[in-house]
Amino acid sequence: MRKKWVGYVIAISLCIGLFIPTVQVKAADSSVKVSLPVFEVKLNGHKIDNLNREYPLLVYRDITYIPMTSNDSRLLGLETTVSQATGLTITKSKVTNSYMPTKSKRPNSNSYTATKTASTIIVNGKVINNSTEKYPLLNFRNVTYVPLTWRFAHDEFGWDYKFNAASGLSITSDNPQLKVINLPSYAIKNDVAFFKGYYYFVETKATTNHVYRAPVNKPADNKEVYSYNFSPETFSNQVYFQILENRLWFSYSPSVGLITGTTFHVNISADGKTDVIYQGLGSFRDTPYGTLFITNGMLNEQYGSLYIKEDNKSRSVGDSSMMFADHINNATTVVGDNVYVLCKMDYLNKTPSFIYRINLKTNKTEQIVNANVRDFQIVKDKLYYINKDEKDTLYSSSLDGTGETKLSEHAVSWFDSVDGNLFYTTKKKSNQYDLYKFKSNGKDQLVWTSPVAGVQVLNKQLIGQLGGSNGIVILDSSGNLIVKIVEPIAKIVTSDKGLLLQKSNKSYLTITP
Repeated sequence: MRKKWVGYVIAISLCIGLFIPTVQVKAADSSVKVSLPVFEVKLNGHKIDNLNREYPLLVYRDITYIPMTSNDSRLLGLETTVSQATGLTITKSKVTNSYMPTKSKRPNSNSYTATKTASTIIVNGKVINNSTEKYPLLNFRNVTYVPLTWRFAHDEFGWDYKFNAASGLSITSDNPQLKVINLPSYAIKNDVAFFKGYYYFVETKATTNHVYRAPVNKPADNKEVYSYNFSPETFSNQVYFQILENRLWFSYSPSVGLITGTTFHVNISADGKTDVIYQGLGSFRDTPYGTLFITNGMLNEQYGSLYIKEDNKSRSVGDSSMMFADHINNATTVVGDNVYVLCKMDYLNKTPSFIYRINLKTNKTEQIVNANVRDFQIVKDKLYYINKDEKDTLYSSSLDGTGETKLSEHAVSWFDSVDGNLFYTTKKKSNQYDLYKFKSNGKDQLVWTSPVAGVQVLNKQLIGQLGGSNGIVILDSSGNLIVKIVEPIAKIVTSDKGLLLQKSNKSYLTITP
C-alpha cells in the first residue's frame, strides 16, 4: 500500500482566499520543474479546478503537492502559523472552514518553476530538514507546498486517500466539514430555522410575507405554510423563529412599531400546519393548567402581567400586588405545579428583583430568594442565580431557596448548564469574556484560553463566538473542543439538530461530523 501511495503521490498546498503571509524566504538551494496534475483531484469531495486556481496543486517527481494556504489547510484539518523566528509551523488540529478557492487572474500553464523551501518548517512539532528530503517542501507563488507522501499525508495528517486512473485522486481528512446550503437567495433577507428535517424561511413580496418550509435534501422544493400582510410603515417586516419546549414557533408584528403594534406567536406542527397561539407582547410557557402568558410589564388590564389561558378561559396568576410586576421572560420557569419568576413589584422605580415561586393550583405566592437577582435558571432540582448585591456573583440553592451556596469568585456575565456541567463567563474587557467551567472541588477551569465575544448553548454544545472574522468554537458538554470554525459567522441559526450558520456574506452552512 505504501508503494502504491508513493507511486501516485500527492502534494498539498493549503489555500484560502488570502494566503498565509510567508516568512522571508532564504536563497533557495535550487529551482525545480513542476507541472499541474493531469488527473482529477478532490479535497474532501470538492473538485479542484487547477487550471483557474491561484494556488493550484502541483506535481514534482510524480508526487502531488498541496499548497499550505490558510483556507486549504483548515479545510484539511491543519493550522498554520508563521514567524520570523520559527518559520512555518504546520499542526494537525480540530479546525475547519468551507472550501474557498482563490481564482487566478488568468489560466495557469501546464508547467512552472518552483523552489525548494529554505526557511524553517515544523510539522507537528518536528523540524523538517528539507535539504535531505527525497521529496522536499517547495515554494510556489510565495506559498509553501507539502508533498502528498505517506509520511505526511497518512502518518502526520491522518488523511485517507483513493486513486485510480478513471476518477483520479481523492483526499479525505477526519476533521468536521462545512457544507453550503442552497437556500433561495431571498432567504438571507429574513430569519431561517431548521427543525425536524425541514428548513423554514421567508420571502417578502411587496407588503406580504410568505413563510415556507422545504425538506433538507431538497431545499428548492419549498411549500408555503403561512402568509400575512404587514403595514408599509411597520417597524420591521422581520419574522423570528424559535424552538421552545421541542416545538417550532415564529413571531411577527404586522402593524406599526413593536410597542404600539401587536405581536403574533405562531406554532408550526410536524405536518407543516400553523396555529396562532398568542397575540401580544411577552412570552408564554406550557403548564399542567394551560398556557402561562408573561407580558413583561405590559399590563393586561383584566389579568395583570401573569395569567393562564385554557379552553378560552383566563385567570390571573400570583399575588394581586404582582399585577404590575416586571418579569424577565427568559428566566420564567415552570416546574410541576409551580412557576418561578423574577420580578420587582414596582418596575417604575429602581427596586430589587427577587425570585418568587407561585403555586399554579393554589395561587400561593412566596419570595424564595432574598437577594437582588439579575438572572436565574433551574437545572434539575437546583436553582442558580446571579446576585447583583454581591458584584454579580453566581449562587445556587434548593428550589425553596434554602441551602444557598456561593459558586464563583468572579463577576458573572452569562451562565448555563450542559449535561450537568455549569459554565459561565466573566468580562475581561469591552466585548471580550473568559469562559469558565465550574468545579465544585477545586479552582474553576478556563475552558477556552482566548477571550470570546459571546457564548450560547445549542443542542447540548457550547458555541463560543470569537468575534470579527475569527469565527466560532464548538465545545462538548464537558468543555472540550469539538472544532474551531475559522469563518466570519454573522449568526447561529435556530436549529434542533447539528449546527446551521449564517456567514457574514449571507450564505448558509451546516457542519457535519
